[in-house]
Amino acid sequence: MEALFEERVAHTAELAQECLLDDDPWRGPVTVIRSTCRNLAADRGLRQVMLSSSYGQDRVACARDLVKPLMTQLVERAVDAGAVRPGVTASDVLMIFLMVGTIADFAGDVAPDIWERYFTVLLDGLRAGDDRTALPVGPLDPEQMAQSMSCWRPPSRR
Repeated sequence: MEALFEERVAHTAELAQECLLDDDPWRGPVTVIRSTCRNLAADRGLRQVMLSSSYGQDRVACARDLVKPLMTQLVERAVDAGAVRPGVTASDVLMIFLMVGTIADFAGDVAPDIWERYFTVLLDGLRAGDDRTALPVGPLDPEQMAQSMSCWRPPSRR
């Protein structure tokens, strides 16, 4: 699990570095955030390590130290270019990861791609101006919502 975590962090850092070279200031941070969210939604173990305060604290701190400066550059560049609304910071990105992780815990067994719907809503909230993205998947129907709620257990706190 540690090797997988380190591999994912290294991939995220490489992707962020590549995205800093992208001429489109919106596409760079969105690419990194989407890739990380996809990994978090698909891998419960990764979510637990990355989004928990009780697992692998040293590794998570090292990962943040590696990725945060790159994400800060991506977000600041997007804000400065007018692609992302003023006031958004790299720390807001961590909250997006937490939200997507919670969505994956809540409904991922019922609708594995549902995180993409809410991620798109979040992206539109980040975007400056009136340009909006079509939602990639539909909402949970009432049966899926009931099933998700019956399966969901809040993460244990230690």
